[in-house]
Amino acid sequence: MAVSTPGPDEPLNILISGGGIAGFVLAFWLLKLNTAGTPKRIHLTIIERAPAIRLTGASVDIRGAAVDIIRAMNLEEKILENVTHEAGIEFVDNSGKAFAKFGATGSTEVQSFTSEFEIFRGALNQIFYESVKDSEDVEFVFGDYVRDVKQVVDDGDGARVEVTLMHSEEKKTYDLVVAADGLYSKIRDMMLKEAQGEEAVQECFHPLNLFCSYFTFKGDLLKGSLFAKWYNATDGRVTFIRPDPAGNTRGNLIVVTDGDPKVLARHRDALNKGNKEYKALMDSVFADAGWLAAEVLKGMNESEDYYCSEVAQIRTDTLWHGRVVLLGDAGYCPTPLTGFGTSLAIIGGYVLAGEILRSAGDVETALASYQDLMLPYVKKVQYMPVAPQYLNPRTGWGLSIMRNVMWFVTWTRLDKLMLKLASLPSLQPSKFEMPEYEWPRAG
Repeated sequence: MAVSTPGPDEPLNILISGGGIAGFVLAFWLLKLNTAGTPKRIHLTIIERAPAIRLTGASVDIRGAAVDIIRAMNLEEKILENVTHEAGIEFVDNSGKAFAKFGATGSTEVQSFTSEFEIFRGALNQIFYESVKDSEDVEFVFGDYVRDVKQVVDDGDGARVEVTLMHSEEKKTYDLVVAADGLYSKIRDMMLKEAQGEEAVQECFHPLNLFCSYFTFKGDLLKGSLFAKWYNATDGRVTFIRPDPAGNTRGNLIVVTDGDPKVLARHRDALNKGNKEYKALMDSVFADAGWLAAEVLKGMNESEDYYCSEVAQIRTDTLWHGRVVLLGDAGYCPTPLTGFGTSLAIIGGYVLAGEILRSAGDVETALASYQDLMLPYVKKVQYMPVAPQYLNPRTGWGLSIMRNVMWFVTWTRLDKLMLKLASLPSLQPSKFEMPEYEWPRAG
């Protein structure tokens, strides 16, 4: 099949691999560059492996500078209209009695376990998708994905990336390929292998020895309560249920292992075999977990949106090579444990588009600046002072200590005091310092 090569008078052609939050935020800001008066138009192709936009997924939230970005996109009100209205989280014992309770703060600046922008991933993805889907400068390709990328240099047109699609086997060249295809990004692996070798591919993936299942099922196990409930059982097992505006239940089953190679191999083997195999593993692991585990397992097996994954971070000092760049989880997944994965994706999309604007289309300069801006902040977000294994004890004795400590914190209202202190300007956590970009204005 012939390879198409854009001519010198054609737009800057950019391929975004992944129809998710990071890619759509990037697309939103890149399309602003097509306002009259900008030196070169941008044409976007967004390719998504699924047959349509993914509208399922667990709760996510928006924090820090990402809140400023959604406000600049004029999407804050729409997002708030679609939040889950989760009021906070209760930690419960085997009888379902709460021994600790943490409510939402009511503030977008200082947020607790529950964010003021707690929203289902699918709902947020839909909002961002709608902000770009009607543009004549965007082409969508569903049901396919990138099989191969190859950096090429054309004496007449400069550096490009030749992309081969898996199913259609179509080949095209792009001025820039954005890997926004998640934790298990194949484009990232190809890019790092070419730039640094196979060892870099293996070293960027940092597992936390933790696995999680996400799903929705009919029936309200919370009985109308807007507080999510978290239950720890022995052997690092967690049953977590959250409210759903439709009157259903959002369930998570989490396994925090001690790193035993045999246990890890068992989980990873089941994950590789697919949802059916991993559900069977969860049935076995949680069979005697107690509390509402039996009801949650029943809901899991009846769920139509089940998803499971190993929890891991992506750590690399290389966010770009040639004309390929990593965005969102593909480049710097912090894990859901940080509560900042979605926010990093939003910030990354904004900064990448802004640096392309600032560089006046000089792609390499833009990518280098994007990397320099993002990496220091990414490393701060990814830092976890306490391993999840310490917060999810495996023994009955450890669970007893954890429950007593959390009870004491809430009984003495130390959590309220800490949130009040956190609201003081002098004690505010470091926030991503947003670069100032002169975005073109319509007209």
